[in-house]
Amino acid sequence: MRTWIEKQRNIIDFTLSSLSRRKGKNLALMLVYILLVFLLASVMFFTHALKKEASLLLNNAPEIVVQRMAAGRHDLIPQEYINKLTAIKGVIKARGRLWGYYYEPLTSANYTLMVPEKFTAGDGNIVIGRGIANARLAGPGDVMAFRAYDGTILPFTVQDTLSLESELLSSDLVLISEQDFRQLFNTARGQFTDITLGVRNAKEVPTVAAKVARLFPDARVITKSEILRTYDSIFDWRSGIIVVVLSAAALAFVIFAWDKATGLSAEEKKEIGILKAVGWETSDILLMKFWEGALI
Repeated sequence: MRTWIEKQRNIIDFTLSSLSRRKGKNLALMLVYILLVFLLASVMFFTHALKKEASLLLNNAPEIVVQRMAAGRHDLIPQEYINKLTAIKGVIKARGRLWGYYYEPLTSANYTLMVPEKFTAGDGNIVIGRGIANARLAGPGDVMAFRAYDGTILPFTVQDTLSLESELLSSDLVLISEQDFRQLFNTARGQFTDITLGVRNAKEVPTVAAKVARLFPDARVITKSEILRTYDSIFDWRSGIIVVVLSAAALAFVIFAWDKATGLSAEEKKEIGILKAVGWETSDILLMKFWEGALI
């Protein structure tokens, strides 16, 4: 038993000394392995973080969104739709929303302009997201100009910036009053971008959505669960592309590691010959190589 323990100790000692003699090559192999694990893990963790943040931010999203379609495109929806949707059993609230996109030539970016349910800043004032504030170097008290549908320039005073907690969704968002929105985009009174519905029981959302689709054949009904699934699919698809690209590097590393494990350099052949000459068995040499690879 003592002889076996001493033998194993000698194997471990020689393994460590062998690693130290080729420390440059072994450290390079370890660094490549660490880099690959870091890249793949970063993609997975970042994707999971985005999905988690999106689910948290969408907790307060409406249960159902109703959009009117015309010729396969999103169109404005009239006030009459709201009155009929309110009468559906299970619907506790129906509200018309106003939102749209504005192209800013100064930064070559598209802003999302939206009228919140309660806007306390008043007409002539706006609340902007952090991304817009950083791009335009704008803050509370500054003036931002927007070009209306007829070419006139409308100045707006920045009242505040949106919180950091919502930056994932509100980076390019501009909150504006209803009157200013209609003046900017020439949206008539009684016309809305879409309608949101509040449902009394979350289990009845599919049933209410089916009723809305039957009542308005020209409408597209979007549920909250569909929005969450869409975000998950987008994040999974993009992270999958990155993982596929990185898999080429991982494959190259596997080939490199396999070649190192199966091939022997002249120094290693000399080392094995010396070990055989001093009485080492083939099983001892294989065990030493196993521990060497395991430690790396």
